[in-house]
Amino acid sequence: MVRVGVVGATGYAGAELVRILCGHPQVELGILTSRQFAGVKFDRVYPAMAGCLNLTCEELDVAKVSDRADIVFLALPHQLPMTLVPQFLARNVRVVDLSADFRFNDAAVYELAYQPHKAKDLLDRAVYGLSEIYFDSIRTAALIGNPGCYPTSALLPLIPLVRENFLDLDTLIVDSKSGISGAGRSLAITSHYCEVNESFKAYKVASHRHNPEMNAILSHEASRPVELTFVPHLVPMSRGMLTTIYASPIRNLQVEDIGNCLKNAYSDHVFIRLCPDGLGPDTLHVKGTNFCDIGFQLDKRSNRLILISAIDNLVKGAAGQAVQNMNIMLGLDETAGLSHMPYPL
Repeated sequence: MVRVGVVGATGYAGAELVRILCGHPQVELGILTSRQFAGVKFDRVYPAMAGCLNLTCEELDVAKVSDRADIVFLALPHQLPMTLVPQFLARNVRVVDLSADFRFNDAAVYELAYQPHKAKDLLDRAVYGLSEIYFDSIRTAALIGNPGCYPTSALLPLIPLVRENFLDLDTLIVDSKSGISGAGRSLAITSHYCEVNESFKAYKVASHRHNPEMNAILSHEASRPVELTFVPHLVPMSRGMLTTIYASPIRNLQVEDIGNCLKNAYSDHVFIRLCPDGLGPDTLHVKGTNFCDIGFQLDKRSNRLILISAIDNLVKGAAGQAVQNMNIMLGLDETAGLSHMPYPL
């Protein structure tokens, strides 16, 4: 059994990690930490877990966590993980960090979007944890920077096509809609019920922190600078993310070219589902799962490719992909703990 710790277990992503790990056949949950709920049983914070888990949240103590975990998930706000990761690695504990602190190899790019980085020397060791794309690098990693939810939903459809040089990269537009859980569990006026119910709005237009993350990965894949337009929207639902991507092909592509490219990239990856013609991605169909559903249409009149993806922002967009990365790092079955059946409704 693999001993696992979750640091920041009572946020939405942390709680989703606990839910998934409780059903993992090769995991022993050794320790959960929570600043706000230290000393409180986890099932008192999340009553849905009653009878499923008998652990009490504890204050974070790196030495104590390291003694009780072989691998640790950091489900913490940005800036905190960069102070903790060096301590865990020094104790030979592997880390999957769900914040943005280790998603960038270039500290300057990170600092433009976030804050000064205090562990720049570790950025070259960190592997960007887009599981299906960087599988081989993840296998040997000690530190994973788990991708953001929006980047996951956009990069999975785009990267195979970028690698084949199918798209005019100066025409990329990413339009995403996310459930409110993407804002996290901390209180904020903008996430109050009265503010989001019966509301549908764009936010942080052309200024969202996930924009530089997508640009950095696509620039790496294309071997040239990429600056896409990104507009996120908030929809009044708890979880789910639908992303629509617009791009112009650089040559006379056919529907078969796009379909074959995606099939070749993902035929061996169980969590990527390519939608058949006439049945586009729907957040309902991926709720509570680690699936990313991808569909597309090629508009010949405007010479525009339209890619659509759907994920659960808390699972494939956060905790599920983190567990998938752990499985890959440890040489386990990639699907272990993640084979949840989708809800039909």
